Amino acid sequence: MWRTAGQDRIINFLRDSIARRSLAHAYLLVGPPHIGKMTLALDLASALNCGDGTPPCGSCRACQRIQQGKYPDVIVIDKYAGRDQKDRRKATEIGIDTVREILQRGSSLPPYEGNCKVFIIDDADLMSVEAANCLLKTLEEPPQHVIILLLTSQESALLPTVVSRCQRFELKPVAVAEIESRLKYFNGCNPDKIKLVSRLSGGCLGWAISALEDDSYLQGRDLRLGEFASLLTRSWSDRLLYIQQLPSDRNSMEEVIKLWLSWCRDVMLLKYNCEDAAINVDKINDIKSWANVLTILEIKEFINSLNRTLVNLSYNANLHLLLEVIMLDMPKKEKRADYAINSVGVNN
Repeated sequence: MWRTAGQDRIINFLRDSIARRSLAHAYLLVGPPHIGKMTLALDLASALNCGDGTPPCGSCRACQRIQQGKYPDVIVIDKYAGRDQKDRRKATEIGIDTVREILQRGSSLPPYEGNCKVFIIDDADLMSVEAANCLLKTLEEPPQHVIILLLTSQESALLPTVVSRCQRFELKPVAVAEIESRLKYFNGCNPDKIKLVSRLSGGCLGWAISALEDDSYLQGRDLRLGEFASLLTRSWSDRLLYIQQLPSDRNSMEEVIKLWLSWCRDVMLLKYNCEDAAINVDKINDIKSWANVLTILEIKEFINSLNRTLVNLSYNANLHLLLEVIMLDMPKKEKRADYAINSVGVNN
């Protein structure tokens, strides 16, 4: 049974390729974090080594050991692979020694137990140039018994020569309805929380599952959205002081900006009476209230400012300066509309 959700086209292609024995020697799985790249990779590894007539069965010894990470012929390589506990804390890339010792040398040996060896390189974009060139040698002369799977959310960071030697699959976001359907099997989760997490997931089932298992993201989100709404009524000096409370690393700040964007998007949707498409469904009354106050032009210009900031972040621009610009571009209202939502139309 293939466990990957929402990727039927890819699964059907791989299933047919296995049946016809026409698999490529290397595949590139592209998609955002938590979209299901690793699940698909392990599903394929299970299908290739399954002992049942309809692989992957999920219940035979090989399938179970692969899912548990205990199968000798399925090797996952990431930035921590081959490092001791002390070195793991400072690992930032997949080095040439890792690729040479684990993949290049391992691929030269026959399968220990299964039908073929499967090497899964997680976050393949973290390979150093030297490591990628070392991998290239194996991709150019692939052994018969080896399948290599590269997983990445940053395809542009990979060497074009590596990409060109892989069959590429792009994992698309899963429909909200399908995520909701799958999450219903979680015990103790109320429907409202499932609905919220499904919409916040951006089509990534793995993210939705993590959010249900760990409330820390939803708690942090509530805090950030509350602070953001408050900033709309604060003075310029208060806004600039607030920058000190924001994350100092770019990845965390990128997540905060995307959260603000989702809130602004919902306000815009409410301006056009499209409440059903809103993401932050638990904040809908507050968003309706702000939709009565903010104009379409104000929201549009601030959305543009946030998007520019995300682009500039990727170009390594000064983070503090970018945040100052956001605070100055943010619409400023002396007082939020606390009057009845229905008393004023939202299409201002």
